[in-house]
Amino acid sequence: MHLNAHARPETASPVADGVRLKFAGDSGFHSEIKRRVGAYFQDTGLSPRDSLRMYRKTAVLLVWFGASYACLVFAATTWWQGALFSVSLALATAGVGFGIQHDANHGAYSSRGAVNRLLGMTLDMLGASSYLWRFKHNMSHHTYTNVAGADDDIDIGPLGRLSPAQPHRNVHRLQQYYLWPLYGLLLHKWHLVYDFRNVARARIAQNRFPRPRGWSLVELIGGKVLFFGWALLVPVLFHPWWVVVLYYAATAFVIGVVLSVVFQLAHCVEEADFPDPLPGTDRLPEGWAVHQVQTTVDFARHNRLLTWYLGGLNFQIEHHLFPRICHIHYPRIADIVQAASAEFGVRYTAHRGLFSAVSSHWRWLRRMGRPPATHRAESADTEVTALDK
Repeated sequence: MHLNAHARPETASPVADGVRLKFAGDSGFHSEIKRRVGAYFQDTGLSPRDSLRMYRKTAVLLVWFGASYACLVFAATTWWQGALFSVSLALATAGVGFGIQHDANHGAYSSRGAVNRLLGMTLDMLGASSYLWRFKHNMSHHTYTNVAGADDDIDIGPLGRLSPAQPHRNVHRLQQYYLWPLYGLLLHKWHLVYDFRNVARARIAQNRFPRPRGWSLVELIGGKVLFFGWALLVPVLFHPWWVVVLYYAATAFVIGVVLSVVFQLAHCVEEADFPDPLPGTDRLPEGWAVHQVQTTVDFARHNRLLTWYLGGLNFQIEHHLFPRICHIHYPRIADIVQAASAEFGVRYTAHRGLFSAVSSHWRWLRRMGRPPATHRAESADTEVTALDK
């Protein structure tokens, strides 16, 4: 295990407002993996997008979603039937997020922009703005992965500390226990707070973006109306309001846990780097492609069912390097990226299974929850052990 990035002082400041970070120049690694991946598609004759497999998968996920919703609202007559269909709806909803909107909003679903835009709006259907997602996820997270103050995805507020550069509070000592249920509030935050707050601020983390106008504003407002219509208004016509609110809260809670944990396993683990700009500069220490590989971790790469359900997000390294390539290609691309990483001396990390990734995230939460002096010593001890081996 390499922990050189974690051994630096944990008093580093997050990125200042208005600062645009720069990456070091390409050492040849980025250009080489692009060349090799391009050769893969040329040799196989496959298209990076517009896959029949994706069309079939989209149909399966949307039918699963629709059937779960219909059964929950119109067929369930007992609490246990409601619970069963609620969990099914939650998993189907997360599956749509993983397997449809994610590719579409990256432009990886189709070579036709209109198709990507339409299927990207499945996120609006689920209650979160695809317009804001593209700024938060595609630009903020994908560009400045694991950089405190620039990557909004690692900022979960004062109750959690995910990066060494974030301030430590006494409550964080127990975060490896209490954060898991708090992950379940992610979707409630998106539905009720996050999108509205970010539009008002016109800023995500320290990255500014233009407020939605015209059709983009119609999509944002229309998506919220559509979501609250099917999630709350229609069910209230058939069930008591308190039952509807209860099942909405429970379903959104399960979705939030699933979405949050999948993200955390790729970035907020012991093996991922959390780099700061070089002292006194606005420059990060590595080139963009090296930065993406070393701040990201794959997991359970040989689990075909999990790969299908997660939309390839267990291949996060490949996704970060090639976000505009459909996720169905990631298992093949992973071998190419891993081989090139070894040749260029770039650390490439993949957990064998889901449990090892979850365990690493738990240990990272525990480390970040301890006072900085304590986990600096832990990092140094671990690095010495790794060098001894």
